[in-house]
Order: sequence, then structure tokens, then C-alpha cells
Amino acid sequence: MRREWISRGEADTAELAAYFAKLAQPGTVIALDGDLGAGKTKFSQGFAAALGVRGVVNSPTFTLIKEYEGRLPLYHMDVYRITQDEAEDLGLDEYFEGSGVSLVEWAVLIPDLLPECRLNLRIEHAGGESRLIRCEGVGAPYTKWVESLPEPARPPGAENAAAEETNKNGEFENGKA
Repeated sequence: MRREWISRGEADTAELAAYFAKLAQPGTVIALDGDLGAGKTKFSQGFAAALGVRGVVNSPTFTLIKEYEGRLPLYHMDVYRITQDEAEDLGLDEYFEGSGVSLVEWAVLIPDLLPECRLNLRIEHAGGESRLIRCEGVGAPYTKWVESLPEPARPPGAENAAAEETNKNGEFENGKA
């Protein structure tokens, strides 16, 4: 099951992250991909906040894995700087099968290590602060999560202004990709 979410800024991205955090359960795996600066860490911060994680959540680029406590343990991973073999030696599968939630930035680099069932999110620049977030649920319960994905909440009139701005850039028609 695949759907797209159009984020007009960090608040929309945090809203999507909170939606998925509310549904998270032990063993949840979310694969985050996208170019540098696309918003993977912003999504992770929104997800962590919605899980009740306190304190600063930042990219674990140089530490590879950061663990946080919230409603569920959060394992925030960044595998950008390691090979698949190195990732395998880290025992990531133990995190994936554990009692917490695994958020894996740059997951595309370790395809053979990811569990078969997971939520894939690809975040892409869509002009200005806007992002196109491609959501793919692979297996249960993730297909239902994506199937039930709500539209972003916006203040009255914000959708029309955002749609006009996006259309000026010629990237989307009627707010749809």
C-alpha cells in the first residue's frame, strides 16, 4: 500500500510523525530515506516528541544509534556512513525485533538487513519548505497505517495559498503529485 503526503512545512511533517508514533508498537520499524536536508531528522524529532521522548533528538550520524526513552524505547539509527557488512556486525536485527521502535535513516543502504514488514518513508524536496513524503506500508500493520493516512490539518485558507505557491513552481497539480 502506497500513498503520498504533502507537507507544507515542519508542522505538517511533525503531524505525520505523530500519526505514526500514535500507532507504533514494540518492534515497529520505519525506514527513512531522502536526500541530505530533506527532513529525515525533522521527522524523527516529531516522532520522538509524539512518543514522549524528552530532551534533544538529533541525527546519530557519527554515533550510528541513539536510544531514547518514551512511551516505547526509541532506537534512532543513521547508517549513512557504514556498509551493509558493518551494519550486520552491529546486530541491528536485535533492535528491529526488540521492545522499541526503530527509525532507520538512510535505510536504502541496508536493504538485506531490514525486516520484511516495515514502513518505508521517502522524503523529497518539493520547493521551499514543502516536502513530498512517499509512504509505503509493507506487511501488517503498516499497510493499514498507510491506508488510513489522514490529510494534513491546515488552518482555513492555508491549503489554497499553499496550492497556488506549489502550482507556480509547476511541481504539482491541485495539490496532488
